[in-house]
Amino acid sequence: MATVILARHGRTQANATGVLAGRTKGVHLDETGIAQAKAAAERLTGLDLAAAVTSPLERCRETAKILLAESTTKLQTDRGLNECDYGDWAGQQLQHLVKDKLWKNVQTNPAGTRFPGGESMAEMAARAVAAVRDWDAGVDAEVGPEAVWLAVSHGDIIKSVLADALGMHLDLFQRIVVEPASLSVIRYTSRRTFVVMMNSHSGNLAHLATPRRQGRRRKPVHDGDAVIGGDAGPAPVTPATPTA
Repeated sequence: MATVILARHGRTQANATGVLAGRTKGVHLDETGIAQAKAAAERLTGLDLAAAVTSPLERCRETAKILLAESTTKLQTDRGLNECDYGDWAGQQLQHLVKDKLWKNVQTNPAGTRFPGGESMAEMAARAVAAVRDWDAGVDAEVGPEAVWLAVSHGDIIKSVLADALGMHLDLFQRIVVEPASLSVIRYTSRRTFVVMMNSHSGNLAHLATPRRQGRRRKPVHDGDAVIGGDAGPAPVTPATPTA
């Protein structure tokens, strides 16, 4: 199957002031968030993205446009990547929400938590995972298993997708950290899912486009087999020769 780069949107004023933005409209990247997104965009230099999809909220669309500034890949929107519907919690200060009895459930039993007037975290995770896996299967079918594509979304959405890829119960997903403008990478195969990178902020990702079966690497007995002892890592990426 293909490889997906999961990008969280850059910082917003809501993030900076401790507000749970949720699906509130009009939440945009602040100056720091824009700088974060530009730094993340530099990490994608050299990648030919097969597809790019984003949450419909402004902060994700703004981040996605920055990430694709040098790309010809068409940006598409998928509501499956939308922020969790926090219901009555949306727009409130986190310091106030901590005092709510539901806060403990969110921390220890997210799989059994439903936000008042909103959706459950299990529903959020199910739609997010389904959206990413459906897109990945579509990219794989259209472009091939070496394809790399981009999904721009929110912290809890990406955490739930990573938890699924790691085989973790949703009640454990709070152990995962996904910071603003971080990049995480998942490679899906017919046998298992590989989490290549989580909450990363540095390093060019052009090596993801390097075929995994080139050079001296041997083809696994089965697609999706893990290399016992660990493989040799990505092949070196040769920098482009400057033109006059």
